[in-house]
Amino acid sequence: MVAAHGPLRATWHAGFGGIDPTAWDALLSGVAGAKPFLCHGVLSAMVESGSASPDTGWHPHVLTVHDAGGRLVGACPTFAKTHSYGEYVFDWAWADAHDRALAAQGRHYFPKLLGAVPFSPIPGQRLLVHPGVSASDQQAVRDHLLAALQAECEHQGWSSAHLLFLSEGEAQQAQARGWLVRQGVQFHWSNRASQPYADFADFLASMQREKRKKIQQERRKVAEAGVHFEVKSGADIAPADWDFFYRCYAQTYLERGQQPYLSRAFWDAAAQAEPEAWVLFIAHQESRPIACAMLAVDRANRVAYGRYWGALASVSCLHFEACYYQPLAWCIANGMQRFEGGAQGEHKLARGLLPVNTRSVHWLRHPGLRQAVADFLQREGQGIGEYVHELDDRKPFKPSLGDPLGAATIGP
Repeated sequence: MVAAHGPLRATWHAGFGGIDPTAWDALLSGVAGAKPFLCHGVLSAMVESGSASPDTGWHPHVLTVHDAGGRLVGACPTFAKTHSYGEYVFDWAWADAHDRALAAQGRHYFPKLLGAVPFSPIPGQRLLVHPGVSASDQQAVRDHLLAALQAECEHQGWSSAHLLFLSEGEAQQAQARGWLVRQGVQFHWSNRASQPYADFADFLASMQREKRKKIQQERRKVAEAGVHFEVKSGADIAPADWDFFYRCYAQTYLERGQQPYLSRAFWDAAAQAEPEAWVLFIAHQESRPIACAMLAVDRANRVAYGRYWGALASVSCLHFEACYYQPLAWCIANGMQRFEGGAQGEHKLARGLLPVNTRSVHWLRHPGLRQAVADFLQREGQGIGEYVHELDDRKPFKPSLGDPLGAATIGP
């Protein structure tokens, strides 16, 4: 047991380099949504590769909490942001309203303080606490982290603090301190708890006939186009595979006229820091590689995250095969309990990924803006509740099997 002895001390860091990697990663043990993207090596790689760095508007401003004995008992991966790109929770309207009302007084919405996984909408804990700390002390550490976030905004004159895709328990604790809670929806697949799927065919057999036939037709189109997949993971992923993945990943952004968020150098560093966390699905048409999709894997918690993909050739239904059917088959074969398909995407419902509530919390310094946003979030939350209820009526599984996902929650 690691007791949080005596008074707690909050410290701000201009990066991850000055934080002991072993002590940081000890905070992640057993934490859903933490690995690999909250690991010290991966977060450091985001900054040092220039991906989430001051040059791209992500200024590392990392919060740690130590007890009186100097032990790291809490932390939050935080950045001072000069924009809202790469977050998947949209607050541009809030920024516009803030600046229209207050810019003439020299007060601006940006920079703001953000606690999140850069460029990735992975739900999980954001107020990290050492797992050996007692339950009562864990609450005290989280409260200290929240208080430090608010105090830093006051001290710096920043407009707001935001924690994205955090756990339900963390959101409740933040709400008790006056933070505003925003609801969201993602689509996740879950394996059956009592009798896990034997293979992809078993999974398909659990679906309604119309949905099953549609998936079979989509997979047939890809196969008839002469496409087959090579799956590589961990040390089997060679530098040439990473080169091809990055080419596909970048292509997705370039088609939209954007630069990719994550640099090629990031993936080299991330692969070195967490070598067993990555799975690549490389699509070949005859002998030529044409597309690639990625999974990030938390093997200890049996969770896989569908992250990035790209294609260099156009094949009907290739996106569904590369990003859903191949990863789902891999998850079933490798005993994964959950597959998260990322932000948005109602089309995922018909492919066996069911709606799951997500949440973020927001502390706004200006009382007028805080009240306006609170009113908006109340209306938005009602709409999201109605939307999820509507989605519940469209689940693709046979009614006799019930809900394979159940009431999913992320973290304490």
